Amino acid sequence: MNVLILGATGFIGSAIARKLVDDGHQVIGLGRDPSRAALKMPALRWIRAELAGMTAGENWRDALEGQDVVVNCAGALQDGLSDDLVATQEKAMLALYEAARESGLRLVVQISAEMDRAGRDLAFLATKRRADAALASSGLSFVILRPALVIGRNAHGGSALLRALAALPFAIPLIHAGSPVATVALDDVASAVTAAVNGDLPAGPDLALGSDEDLTLKDLVLLHRRWLGLPPAPAIALPPALARPVTWLADVAGLLGWRSPLRSTAMTVMSGGIASRLSSDFKPRLVSAAATLAAAPSGVQDLWFARLYLLKPLIVVSLSLFWLISGLVPFFAFEAASAHFATFLPGPLASAATIATSFADIALGIAVLARPWARRALLGMLLLTLAYLLAATFAEPALWLDPLGPLVKVLPSILLTLAALAILDER
Repeated sequence: MNVLILGATGFIGSAIARKLVDDGHQVIGLGRDPSRAALKMPALRWIRAELAGMTAGENWRDALEGQDVVVNCAGALQDGLSDDLVATQEKAMLALYEAARESGLRLVVQISAEMDRAGRDLAFLATKRRADAALASSGLSFVILRPALVIGRNAHGGSALLRALAALPFAIPLIHAGSPVATVALDDVASAVTAAVNGDLPAGPDLALGSDEDLTLKDLVLLHRRWLGLPPAPAIALPPALARPVTWLADVAGLLGWRSPLRSTAMTVMSGGIASRLSSDFKPRLVSAAATLAAAPSGVQDLWFARLYLLKPLIVVSLSLFWLISGLVPFFAFEAASAHFATFLPGPLASAATIATSFADIALGIAVLARPWARRALLGMLLLTLAYLLAATFAEPALWLDPLGPLVKVLPSILLTLAALAILDER
């Protein structure tokens, strides 16, 4: 069967794509940047597209040509520089349903969310709810799946945050530590989608997917800590008010394109817990969180990921401040700063070089804070740092032996920039 997967580069979508390919289906993956996914999953044909720009029926005609099934795994948590919830989760879906009716599509499988929870009027859930209602009334054959917190061998978003919290040293501070959290294995979600595509799960149902174990957020974090092989540590329940500064910063980062699981939408949803249970219409027993983790023992790379996850924003902000300050300081000591260029440039050119390099530093310090520009900014930092070192070595080689080490101290910033590049990818 020909299957089009929306969001096929994501955490859930990529697992579903692999499962459907293994079952012999012809799969096309649609994503905003499938270049890396295409290397990892060459069995798929890939379409590069931005759902926010596919809000009219004609935008879908080419993608739907020859397709039997669409599996929608695409979505976003909150509006930001890289995400438009109304366009992605609602308008694009309404356009898809219109085009699907015209193309004779056999089935739409929608990966949605449990609506009966805290924050049900937030844009994240409201747009999904309207899209689900439109699908149910569209006349198309459909299956809507509402997974609880999805955990698997890899991690993204909330599951990545669980690992990061579990790896904290000494003690684990938690907001909403007692909130119930239902989980579902990533493989079980993929199996449910496969059952729908194969016809083993009849069209029409609206199914919640969550194992029947009773876990709190604290239980789940400590379970991940044991999985990582770390010694026990106390979990400290903190009042929600203490999370507000972190949530505010995460929301600001979201506006700059960083998809933090600490944003206000996630915290609001978590305040009421994630209580999703297996629907009685779906027969297979779902795997527990403990069994899911036990099936894929952790390695040292999992520990590295967990420990670096919360350091990543601190590294990016530190680099931003370093470059902003290095660009601003010369304006407060302009003669001393331009004197370094004056050793090999005439006066006016030395002043111009000082101004140009200062603005370049400031531009890089600002650019690295925006997720779409971060990689180019980090590469620019490396190139400009190397240029500075070469110029300083040529003009004032004695600086390498200076007791304060002005050039030697630049080397750790290069390593920090390389570390930021190494951990920049989110998927």
